[in-house]
Amino acid sequence: MALRLVQVNFKARDDSALGRFWAEALGWSVSSEGPGVTNLQPEGFDWPDPDAFYVDLVTVPDPETVKYRVHLDLATTSAAHQAELVARLKELGATPADVGQGDVPWTVLADPEGNVFCVLEPRPVYRDTGPIAAVVVDCADPRAMARFWEEAVDWTLHEVTDDHAVLRSAKGVGPYLELLRTPGVSSGRNRIHLDLLPDPVEVQEAEVARLLALGATAADVGQGDVPWKVLADPEGNEFCVLGRG
Repeated sequence: MALRLVQVNFKARDDSALGRFWAEALGWSVSSEGPGVTNLQPEGFDWPDPDAFYVDLVTVPDPETVKYRVHLDLATTSAAHQAELVARLKELGATPADVGQGDVPWTVLADPEGNVFCVLEPRPVYRDTGPIAAVVVDCADPRAMARFWEEAVDWTLHEVTDDHAVLRSAKGVGPYLELLRTPGVSSGRNRIHLDLLPDPVEVQEAEVARLLALGATAADVGQGDVPWKVLADPEGNEFCVLGRG
């Protein structure tokens, strides 16, 4: 398999400020590949280490016009750690969020730009993921989405039901990708999307053709002439196949 899921990408009003929040939240280092882009990576790893997972934040004109179909779940190791992390995140600028979760053991917060995320109670399955336990994608049909993503990238399908599907890197490192059935899931551009990296990068065109054959579609989000290719999965979630540059 020549494609791997390497990072999530946030659309932001202010990539630098939002990047500082998430760098502090995750305990990661910050760099920038150019104006309007902030790159986060775990300490001790350099892009594109196959054992690491990354976060990019990119300033766009109006992120409020796009949808919330993707969010991050953060891992904790104990009840005390969860409480400490929630308190620290609030000090950094996070606010409580109500998405109809009711009485649950995890805490739902929103970052300073309103992106919702969860701080999970300690769960053994996430003990070795690092600070990001999972990237969660709302969808209408987890089984169909799992079939697509299992074929699309070098990730292993661990569980699939009518309500959710769970994948993770074949190397058993980094966060899980969780596809969660959500009634009335909306369509449209997402504030957070996935970035895929071909290995080697020169096979980008062949990998794009393979994804299109699997059911992806070409997407135009106003990207113009760029080295990456923007596609959408079978439920319309955009993602990028990165190229050289």
